[in-house]
Amino acid sequence: MSRSASFLLAATLALAAPAAAGAAAYGFGQPATAAQIAGWDIDVRPDGRGLPAGHGSVREGQAIYDVKCAACHGTFGESNSYLQIAGGVGSLAGAEPVRTTGSKLNYATTLFDYIRRAMPLTAPQSLTADEVYALTAYVLNLNDIVGDDVTFDAASLTALKTPNRDGFTTAHGMMRRDGTPDTHNVECMHDCAATVVVTSELPAYALGTHGDIASQMRSFTHVAVADAGADGMALARRAGCIACHAVDARVVGPSFREVASRYRGDADAPARLVAKLRTGGSGVWGSVPMPPQQVSIAEAQAVLHWILDGAK
Repeated sequence: MSRSASFLLAATLALAAPAAAGAAAYGFGQPATAAQIAGWDIDVRPDGRGLPAGHGSVREGQAIYDVKCAACHGTFGESNSYLQIAGGVGSLAGAEPVRTTGSKLNYATTLFDYIRRAMPLTAPQSLTADEVYALTAYVLNLNDIVGDDVTFDAASLTALKTPNRDGFTTAHGMMRRDGTPDTHNVECMHDCAATVVVTSELPAYALGTHGDIASQMRSFTHVAVADAGADGMALARRAGCIACHAVDARVVGPSFREVASRYRGDADAPARLVAKLRTGGSGVWGSVPMPPQQVSIAEAQAVLHWILDGAK
């Protein structure tokens, strides 16, 4: 028998063997306990299967959101550098669609599932079932999908029909299920264009919405720390700092001048704060966490040089 045939026979026998026998044969693994399975089996289906017992109101959700969510998603769901979760409901079929969690959501149970398994960013799966119900209610309220007096449990959340329930489609992009390819790749054989001009496929309303993307994506490695004071606020804006901080007033986090006052005379502060800016943290200024910021070391050094110098 050839080596390839022997290998194929061995693989076939291995696949046919019971799982328990395989585990014993290879000498590793153990049966998962009910508790271990329960820890992974947390998915919630559109029809409500998987929803846990519990309940939560819009009012309760607002209190939780302000502490655990607003730092990343904005006080009213408008976001700073993360996904916008409010607004645009009913706009997707129009000329200027606003794609947010609220406008795209087709099942409220999907929102519950995502919050439960992935939020908050700094401590996913730390929320209780009641907290997730409350946050789901509040996010839906931010989108004017439900009123201020709503309390959700498994039955009422499943029964809710969101505005985009019938708007979700898989007939576009790479998600087509009808077997039709996205591109045809038919070679031009006659009357072909002499010159090919590459243009943007962005719709007119989106052009320039976020400024000059090319300049925003440039490397910041050449930013001179010594020159940060001349353009400190611009650097802070570009790094996303002003979403949660102001020069001399508290917003979500401390003011820049509070930070400068606390660390005045601390020679080790710049290095510690650069690391904290890039990795995130909490506890120094309260319970609201600061998520990791996507900035280079050079940019972080430049911004902090300006802040620690008094944000002048």
